[in-house]
Amino acid sequence: MAFARSERPRLPTAIKILVAGGFGAGKTTMVGAVSETRPLRTEEVLTDRGIGVDDLTSVEAKRTTTVAMDFGRITLGNDYVLYLFGTPGQERFWFVWDELAEGSLGAVILADTRRLADCFPSIDYFERRGTPFVVAVNCFEGAQTFDLDEVRLALQLNPSVPIIMCDARKRESSREVLIALVKHSARLRAEPVGS
Repeated sequence: MAFARSERPRLPTAIKILVAGGFGAGKTTMVGAVSETRPLRTEEVLTDRGIGVDDLTSVEAKRTTTVAMDFGRITLGNDYVLYLFGTPGQERFWFVWDELAEGSLGAVILADTRRLADCFPSIDYFERRGTPFVVAVNCFEGAQTFDLDEVRLALQLNPSVPIIMCDARKRESSREVLIALVKHSARLRAEPVGS
């Protein structure tokens, strides 16, 4: 059956989003929690070779690390399909960031208040590229909680950068972070976006 041009089904807009942050901040967890498909993961077991290279302070129980990327997908209504690319958090794997960032709408920077300084490389990277981003403070059990204004001040964030509390393990919480990023990016680009 042939469709007239006006009768063709409208395809959703594909949007590429990065999920970045420090080592152990919850990037793989977020992509896995929100993806409607089984996520692609490139995790490897941490070995003795990482001793003296990987800082496991506050993440001592971590046993694996992303070495290339995580990949997942989420559909928002009939309008958008978000393709999620989780970046590796360790400095020795940052060389893949440029390839992953190419063509992205923006980034979520996951912040772990136990290791807040680990956010600075991600913030610097996306600010230099002019890539819109939001900061999502991942609520880890047992971690000290801080007011979002305190986190904003500690990270020296521009007041226009959205900062949100989240639980990367929970689908709805991660979904809300992604929606906040899409809306923030649309505002910066002065494009209308649905609610």
